[in-house]
Amino acid sequence: MDVGALWDDLQDTLTPLLGSFRARLDDLDVSTKADQTLLSEADLAVQEHIVAKILAADPGAHIVAEEGRQTLESAGSTTSNRTWIIDPIDGTAQFVRPDRVEFCSVVCLLDQRRPVAAFVLAPELGPERSPVRVSVDEAGGPIAVNGRVAAARSATEPLRASVTRSSGVPPRPWEQPLLDAGFELKTRTTSQTLDMVRTCVDLSAHTEPVLTQFALFYRPNQKVWDGAAGMCLAQAGGLQVLDRNGIDRPIIDLDFSVPEPQFPSTLVTLPSLPKEIVAAFAE
Repeated sequence: MDVGALWDDLQDTLTPLLGSFRARLDDLDVSTKADQTLLSEADLAVQEHIVAKILAADPGAHIVAEEGRQTLESAGSTTSNRTWIIDPIDGTAQFVRPDRVEFCSVVCLLDQRRPVAAFVLAPELGPERSPVRVSVDEAGGPIAVNGRVAAARSATEPLRASVTRSSGVPPRPWEQPLLDAGFELKTRTTSQTLDMVRTCVDLSAHTEPVLTQFALFYRPNQKVWDGAAGMCLAQAGGLQVLDRNGIDRPIIDLDFSVPEPQFPSTLVTLPSLPKEIVAAFAE
């Protein structure tokens, strides 16, 4: 199976599909789910499209997707060692607003529960609302941005952390140690996947407006489709993927039979960050 060719096909077909829905936001069907996040008809159509493309490339696929997941659970053979994690539109609240661009379509491939390939397409994140694609084609492969190997991270990058929280939630106890260490905190939610991408690779040369890099990403109770691709990119980029107690998380060992598989916590950091920063999150 040629994963890179699948990513190319998805980019070529998803970009106009997403654009067609963005062109008629005024009459787009949008509802609110039980967790207070948005669901649009575009989410459903994009997911159906991605699933069809994956099954064409991998007929025995086991698929775990955000929208209508219980139906998709039986779409492929349960004997396959491969699992495809799909988030059709991460950042739907951004997608339904014509002035916002921080949304993306996301696919992650697991082989025996280990993330080995990832695809993130942000169709309007680049200059003049051009697509930005971030991908890994195989285990041990490099991160590519728009088809080219991503540039090395800056050794002097500023200390920024993505630690977003829901509106009305007060600061958490571990936020103050980060502020004391000189971190600038992003606490407003946009796209979890794009925040993880910005922790793994410098997108500043590819985005408009410029999205600066993070040195740390943290989320409690993170749903698998919000974190799997970012976890794959982090591992490909040599970053640490941990839980809040600093324990390495090399595989995704969640129960996919439940409606919303969740990581209790996800912490992605540079290996060079002081141990006391990681310790600030410990229970």
